[in-house]
Amino acid sequence: MQELYFTQKLPISLEEAWTFFSNPANLKEITPSHMGFVVTSSHHGEKMYAGQIIRYIVKPVLGIPLKWVTEITHVSENHYFVDEQRFGPYAFWHHQHRFTAIDEGVLMEDILHYKVPLGFIGNFVDAVFVRNEVNNIFRYRKKVLEERFGTRSYIARGM
Repeated sequence: MQELYFTQKLPISLEEAWTFFSNPANLKEITPSHMGFVVTSSHHGEKMYAGQIIRYIVKPVLGIPLKWVTEITHVSENHYFVDEQRFGPYAFWHHQHRFTAIDEGVLMEDILHYKVPLGFIGNFVDAVFVRNEVNNIFRYRKKVLEERFGTRSYIARGM
């Protein structure tokens, strides 16, 4: 299982950060366009809640569409939420999104645990492709969020 940890500071209020990140419709904005990411849930609403199921189509390799279903399993408004894969490309996916008010704005933390399927073959694919792609997605998010909200420091561990 892989564990990745990313942080980013943004010069916005905790409430502004929560409003943006807790709206499933904003996921597409912070995902690279080459991923072909589309939210297909018809009733995803403007704010997430515990028990919410969100369906997507994603095209991570050669434009081949994959269905992905996540459940928002935990929500503490203005503090954190957790999404877990229920169906999709990973054997395991658990993603914590944490938000903390700081003097300069908000500290965002992403704690991601994932495992690819297929045992030894999956581990090889993870080492040569998946881990790099996941890291690239978070680098893209950093860039998009800085363009949208302004610049602060960024730290990545587990790479």
